[in-house]
Amino acid sequence: MTEPAAGPARSARNGLTAGRSLPVLAVLTAILAIWYVAAVGMNAAWVRDQAARADTVLSTGELVRQTLTLDRPVLPAPHQVAAGLWEGIAGQRITSKRSLVWHGWITLSATLAGFAIGSLAGILLAVGIVHDRAMDRSVMPWAVASQTVPILAIAPMVIVVFASAGITGLIPKAIIAAWLSFFPVLVGMVKGLRTPDAMQMDLMRSWNASAGQLFWRLRLPSSMPYLFASLKVAVAAALVGTIVGELPAGASAGLGARLLSGSYYGQTVQIWAALFAAAALAAGLVMLIGLIERLTLRRMGLAR
Repeated sequence: MTEPAAGPARSARNGLTAGRSLPVLAVLTAILAIWYVAAVGMNAAWVRDQAARADTVLSTGELVRQTLTLDRPVLPAPHQVAAGLWEGIAGQRITSKRSLVWHGWITLSATLAGFAIGSLAGILLAVGIVHDRAMDRSVMPWAVASQTVPILAIAPMVIVVFASAGITGLIPKAIIAAWLSFFPVLVGMVKGLRTPDAMQMDLMRSWNASAGQLFWRLRLPSSMPYLFASLKVAVAAALVGTIVGELPAGASAGLGARLLSGSYYGQTVQIWAALFAAAALAAGLVMLIGLIERLTLRRMGLAR
């Protein structure tokens, strides 16, 4: 009896999926079209200049073809970036220093270390701020002020200070990543821990709940949605901090090093490939935190 209903239900699901994917595909198509037009426009001046020096006249079709096939374009075309990504990911051995996988792992390791340090610091400071009025008045303003200093100014100082102490590699980059990632976690956790209203707090106290029970059974569960939302922001900020930390050090490994070497030698395709690799890495980390969020909230009974 249930079999005839399966067909309409499946059709409805397929229609819903198609309805959701069509706007995404439309936006993606528009972005690619604009990108190609911009690539032709920005690279045309170089092609015309070379044609004038060779005393040749280019047709429109030849002009467009050459603007989209330059070795060092001002703006690479989408297919050139895709080819650069494929070459960097699948066209090299993972252990090769030309592999985006190898460079991505170097950046990822420092990102995860900095994210862990920053998240732990943010959570601990948030707990202290919520439970201690003196910390709320003293620590929170300094935490806000710390984010007003540009990371481009902090990163070289951190690298130089640690290098003078003989510490290079992962730790300085992790500290820079932690600097950027702790603040979103701090703000989100403070907001989440303060979510329970006075009625809920009074109800717990009427049951003779201790301060620890108030925290573990009321404040912490209420803060989970805010915590995971802030963790998604923090992990992306940690990745940015790691890449920024790789730039002033003249590093030879990491996605920041690929960006730096590409800018030195005018390899714009390499720069864009590294940028897209970093974007994909950030998207993967955010999706992983989203998965952990769904599993955690479901286990705690806060989501279906």
